[in-house]
Amino acid sequence: MWSIKKFDELSTDDLFEIYKLRVSIFVVEQECHHQEVDDNDKVCLHGMKWVNGKLAAYFRLIPKEDGIHLGRVIVAPSFRNRGLGRELVQTALKECQLKFPNATVHAQAQAYLKLFYSSFGFKTTSNIYLMGGIPHIDMELQA
Repeated sequence: MWSIKKFDELSTDDLFEIYKLRVSIFVVEQECHHQEVDDNDKVCLHGMKWVNGKLAAYFRLIPKEDGIHLGRVIVAPSFRNRGLGRELVQTALKECQLKFPNATVHAQAQAYLKLFYSSFGFKTTSNIYLMGGIPHIDMELQA
């Protein structure tokens, strides 16, 4: 089941599991050394998919002046190849429509996922660039 919460609605266990998963993927697995925990965590919506008490997938929606930024898109390794990535983006976009109906949705996607995000209507808005040594592209979905 998906749960979407503001920062102050997260339990300490929620927050612990979110940070544990994000660090395990973005810092350890992808070897991307950056400030993983940031001030955006306090202002965003946190989307979590729990399966049998385990955090299977996660995203965050950050409201900014230019729209909503979809970020920290993760499916835990033990839950990959089950369609959760598609379910995650669908859930995030549905939440955007409910909470921010006229907002453009922005994503900094890993370049190899361009076709995946395009399947939801996202359009590429940048050339490929390196972020943490990983090729990325900026994409957006108009409201």
